[in-house]
Amino acid sequence: MSLVHCATRLRFKLKESGKADAEALKKNPGVIMVVESGGQFQVVIGNHVHDVWQAVRYEAGINDDSEPVVVKGEKTSALGQVIDIVSGIFAPFIGVMAATGLLKGLLALAVVCGWLNTEQATYKIWFAASDALFFFFPLFLGYTAGKKFGGNPFITMVIGGALTHPLMIQAFEAAQAPGATADYFLGIPVTFINYSSSVIPIILAAWVSCWIERRSNAWLPSAMKNFFTPAICLAIVVPLTFLIIGPVATWLSHLLANGYQAVYVVAPWLAGAALGGLWQVCVIFGLHWGLVPLMINNMAVLGYDSMMPIIVPAVVAQVGAVLGIFLATRDARQKVLAGSAFSAGLFGITEPAIYGLTLPLRRPFIFGCVAGAIGGAITAFSHSYTFSFGLANIFTLAQMIPPSGVDASFWGGLTGAIVAFILALVMTMIAGLPHKSAEPITVAKASENDVLAPMTGTVLALDQVPDTTFASGLLGKGVAIIPSVGQVIAPFDGEVASIFQTKHAIGLLSDSGIELLIHVGIDTVKLEGAPFTAHVKEGDKVKAGDLLLTFDRQAIIDAGYDLATPIIISNSGRLSRAGNQRASAVTAGQPLLSVQH
Repeated sequence: MSLVHCATRLRFKLKESGKADAEALKKNPGVIMVVESGGQFQVVIGNHVHDVWQAVRYEAGINDDSEPVVVKGEKTSALGQVIDIVSGIFAPFIGVMAATGLLKGLLALAVVCGWLNTEQATYKIWFAASDALFFFFPLFLGYTAGKKFGGNPFITMVIGGALTHPLMIQAFEAAQAPGATADYFLGIPVTFINYSSSVIPIILAAWVSCWIERRSNAWLPSAMKNFFTPAICLAIVVPLTFLIIGPVATWLSHLLANGYQAVYVVAPWLAGAALGGLWQVCVIFGLHWGLVPLMINNMAVLGYDSMMPIIVPAVVAQVGAVLGIFLATRDARQKVLAGSAFSAGLFGITEPAIYGLTLPLRRPFIFGCVAGAIGGAITAFSHSYTFSFGLANIFTLAQMIPPSGVDASFWGGLTGAIVAFILALVMTMIAGLPHKSAEPITVAKASENDVLAPMTGTVLALDQVPDTTFASGLLGKGVAIIPSVGQVIAPFDGEVASIFQTKHAIGLLSDSGIELLIHVGIDTVKLEGAPFTAHVKEGDKVKAGDLLLTFDRQAIIDAGYDLATPIIISNSGRLSRAGNQRASAVTAGQPLLSVQH
């Protein structure tokens, strides 16, 4: 087994994926979703994924020297193999890459606002911190590519270092000077290229190095492997990279960048709408990793990238949809999820929002995609670019400031993000949440003295409840119902006086002053809220028939708890009669109890 993680996901490469219990993981409250894509078993954790990654590595005995997984007989699509390779190479340092992009964007903002200038030591030091990763990209990619291809990562890291060595950069600069003469390696002409910030050359070179390493280890005696194998790899692959691999990979890099740019120029708004609308769909299946090298390649070849600004509206649209859910829902659980997902989404982590809220509710996810498409079209039409790489989030707007200062392209990108956010927010608030009501309920006409049945089920006399506190009447008079449907409705017009943190019980106060306690099941407080969902909060006004709680009947039964639900009038001195108290069954919304004033 091998294990890496990105910003929110644990990415397992399993020897026997059939043994992984995805359904059990999905039930774990710390797991947002489980996805199998690109030959990987992906467990979406959220912001604290690094802590979980370390704990899993410790428990499984996985270390940095673990052998890569080779699953015999496993058939993976070409796309799946590409996604697996790309994620394995880039995921280990995606967080650092996002941080450097953020820092570079803030520096650009500081220069535009006049807080810093490019000649100050303060600017230069921070710029070095923000630019070092990208300038020495071949070193970092050499290390992670070497690990991914199953070789010695330090060999491939040295190859990356050779590509960015000062001597090679000097040779490149000399080759660009007027009247420069050709240079040769063992009689073969060398084309010197500046490989700093490059992506494809080192990845291909690392693959070749790992291939040679495996064969060298197979041929050489054990006593010679540790010294001669690295020497053979470096002696062959470094010249080969400067002579063939590098120029071919650079040509391919330019071909990809220029090809994408040609398509983008023809109909930028269409490219923006497609990418903005489909980005989150790609995130769901982990396919977005396939676009990461293209974005980085654009940055290395063109000096800017047009894809990242288009992704920003797709991200903020899901954030807007989550805020819409937060403002519109009366479900306490959804509010808590929306609050945490909103803050994570601002920093570009949308998995909690997608898997926890917008996708299960469907319409908010669709509205987010539509808004992302519209915002992406506006952004692309404005020819907005980012000038440093990072995760798409609200800080990416700073990375969209051109070196020459704020211009129309920046304002276009900002407009696209704002439009996407507002559209998703408004659409979700208006039509994003399905109307949550009980099973079709007919609410009987009732006087202010009546308490309607809050649930459908079998009526039980209170003294038959298997709990002495309720059965003795110490908490008040009333009845109990053994529910056949897992929902509780308002039994009268009034307000929610209290709701337990574990959501197993709710206190109500009618407009006429009736105090009612509905306690779902016996000892269900021990379930700590797991089977319960509250659709109201304390202080909410309710009408007879409004949905208050839903619960998983089978989960309560499986946990060994009794479903008998006491319905207690707390100010029980006012109880005059109990309608349907001796009936064998009652339907939610029909008369149950009456009180006297």
